[in-house]
This record gives sequence, structure tokens and C-alpha cells, in this order.
Amino acid sequence: MKKVQITNNNDTHNMGIKNLQASHVEKPNLFKDIFPYSEIPKVVFGSEQIPMFVPEDIWITDTTFRDGQQAMDTYTEDQIVKIFDYLHKLDNNSGVIRQTEFFLYTEKDRNAARKCLERGYEFPEVTSWIRANTEDFKLVKDMGLKETGMLMSCSDYHIFKKLNKTRAQAMDLYVSLAEEALENGIIPRCHLEDITRADFFGFVVPLAQKLMELSKKSGIKVKIRACDTLGLGLPYSGTELPRSVPHVIHGLRTYAGVPSECLEWHGHNDFYNVVPNSTTAWLHGCSSINTSLFGIGERTGNCPLEAMIIEYGQIKGNVKNMNLKLITEIGKYFEGEFKYSIPPRTPYVGSEFNITRAGIHADGILKDEEIYNIFDTEKILDRPIVVAVNEHSGHAGIAAWINTYFRLKGTDKIDKKDKRVNLIKDWVDTQYETGRNTVMISEELEVITKKFIPELSLRVNDIKAC
Repeated sequence: MKKVQITNNNDTHNMGIKNLQASHVEKPNLFKDIFPYSEIPKVVFGSEQIPMFVPEDIWITDTTFRDGQQAMDTYTEDQIVKIFDYLHKLDNNSGVIRQTEFFLYTEKDRNAARKCLERGYEFPEVTSWIRANTEDFKLVKDMGLKETGMLMSCSDYHIFKKLNKTRAQAMDLYVSLAEEALENGIIPRCHLEDITRADFFGFVVPLAQKLMELSKKSGIKVKIRACDTLGLGLPYSGTELPRSVPHVIHGLRTYAGVPSECLEWHGHNDFYNVVPNSTTAWLHGCSSINTSLFGIGERTGNCPLEAMIIEYGQIKGNVKNMNLKLITEIGKYFEGEFKYSIPPRTPYVGSEFNITRAGIHADGILKDEEIYNIFDTEKILDRPIVVAVNEHSGHAGIAAWINTYFRLKGTDKIDKKDKRVNLIKDWVDTQYETGRNTVMISEELEVITKKFIPELSLRVNDIKAC
């Protein structure tokens, strides 16, 4: 692969290498030194350090109805509309969740997309996804959509082995499809599939340059979605192409002239890097990150939408006017409607993500929950911190459970030295002394607590009414 020195200029997206052509190769470049297949892929480090460049405007897009739906039982029209409404309410007209994409292959998919369009929401905007052929493009035109994603596989694994084409033939096909979209006034979002195994300067940059030329001539945006199809991307500083996320994003801006607002990152979680890769893309000049609710997607999944909301808040210092409490409600909807099991320790949405079982942690929470909670999960996510009770909990653990479960604040909080706490502890100790080996569940603790502290009965009714 051609080596090009990476510049340290933080704003060089309009200083591309001129007129690169797709290199002609008789055999596909499969980077077998990096991807030996019979072994774990290799991490290759170099001396080049890519500077950070965070765009002023960054946002999230959603693929719950496209990539996400591929990993679930097919959604009904009503379920799609319900989730779309949830996305709109979660975004709360902040524009952080800017778009969502739909399949258009079945009548059900098209009807669902029409119903969502009829909602008239500004955010998220309804877009579509098609394969690289003109037949699929007719579906987009018939729906009257302003933007569509188009599959443009860019690694030799896909070009030679799946499409059975040369690089030149693949590029001609992709460019012609983008031209057709532009001729119809539709924004093409070009999905450069498998970019982390692609010849960056031998195919990716020449293709992106041609797409940017089309954009300039037409006066219509052409978007580039960099797709880490197998989750092979690496967020680490100093890593080399094709796996380096900093190089990919910086290179598309610098050498292909792709503006940040036209760049999007789409990742998978095969190597546990989907969130750091997505954040790294933001930090190096990519404005848009593609996600799905709870990371549901192909194989190990996509980047979780809720994770990038929290990342957005950390980077920007706020989440605008988004309604993050909806994350909890949407999680309950998925578990109830689809019988989807969210792993209990999943950050932000798992049933135990902010539950502590350690006695010493419980004592700290009793003194001040900020000691062991990541942020005010009750205020932000409608998920108060909870202390699990077992044989090791002690007085502090039981008092902490009572305060967190019943949401007692200030002078209403129960002290660990309260005699009634001792009665509850005696009951708990008896349970384990007689052979119990499971954690106490909230329902049984609620019953015994109301027995010894009856004034909390009204408190439970108030909580359940909320």
C-alpha cells in the first residue's frame, strides 16, 4: 500500500491529494500479515500521530430499523412506529439523534416508513438503505425520501471475492449509482463497507475523491459512511492503516476532501471496541456516529445509541434538552414487547448496572451515594442506585437498601443504627443460617421492611404510581 505522510494540520479537509486513481491489482490485497485468519488479527504500530479535531457539531444516527432489525425477529409496523416515537421523544427536538434508516424491500417496511414520515417529526429524519443497484434506487424515488444509504463495498475481500469485480469495475458501479441519486436530487450516503480491511490509498481515497467531485458539480451533499464491518478498527494512537480509526477519519478529510459534516462512522463490536472506536471517530473529525438501540445488530452488535448519548454529554458537557429517562422506558419496552433480554450488567440499561453488593460500598452509599454512583442515575435515567442484600450486607447494607429502594432523602433516611434495621437483619441472618444461598429479591425485602417499618407502605404506593 502506498505510504503517505500524515500532516499535523488540524483543518486540512480541503487539502486532498489530487486525482488519485484506483490502483490496478491482479490479485486482491487481503493484508494477510495483519489478518492471517488462522490467528488473531495483528495490531501494527507506526510513528505517525494523528491530531485530534473535534467538529463543532456532532450527532448520532440510528440503524435500529435496518442493521438492528436484522438481529431480531422482524418488527411489526406498529412496533416500528412505536420505537420511532420513542426515538423522537428521547431526542426531544435537540437534533442529537438526527436520522434513522429503513429497509424498503417489503410492503410492511414501506408502510412503516410512510407512517413514520406522516408523523412529521424533524428529528429523527427518515432515510433508507439500498444495495448498489438501480432497481433498489427506484424504491427510494417512489418513497420520496431526501437521502438514502448505498452499499459500496471497498475492501478487496468484497470487491474480488463477493462482487467478482476489479477495483475499476466496482468504482464505476458506485460512481454511477451516486450520479443517479444526484440527478434525482437525492443525497447519497455512501456506505464504504469493510473499510478497516481496505486498501486506503489504492481504493478508498480515489473513490471518495470522485464522490466529492460529484458533490461539487451537483451542489448536493454526498455523505461517506465509513463502515467497520467486522469491528476490526482500532482507537489507539499510533496504529496504522487499514485498522486505525484516527487514520481513516483524518485521511478521508485530508486526502479525499470529505467535510466533517459529511462523514459518518458505523462500527461493530466484535473486538469490544465499538464505543471507543466511535468516540475516536468523533475526536478526529467525524461529525456523525451510527448506532442502534442497546447495540442490537449483526453478530456482536452495533454501537449502542444510549452509550453515545452519554459520550456526547461527556464531550460536549451537556446533552441539550434530551430526555434521557426515556432510555430506561425504552429498555423496559424491548424486554416486555420483544422478550429481549438485556444483560443485567449492561451500562445504563441493565437491571443491575447500578446495584452494589459489596458491604463496604453499601456503607459508603449510606453516607453519600456520590461515593459509589457514576452520576445521579435517579435524576438522569430514572434509575436510583440500589444495594443488594445478602448474608454479607450487614446493618449498613440493609439500611442502604431501604433508603434507595424507598427513595428516602434527607431526614427521612433510615440510619443503620435504627433498631428496626436490626430486626430486619436478624430475619435476613436467619434466612441464610437455614440454608439460603441466593440474593434477596426486592419484593420479599419490601414485605419484611413494611412489617417492621409500616409507614413505608404509603411510600411504596407513591413510587409505583410514578
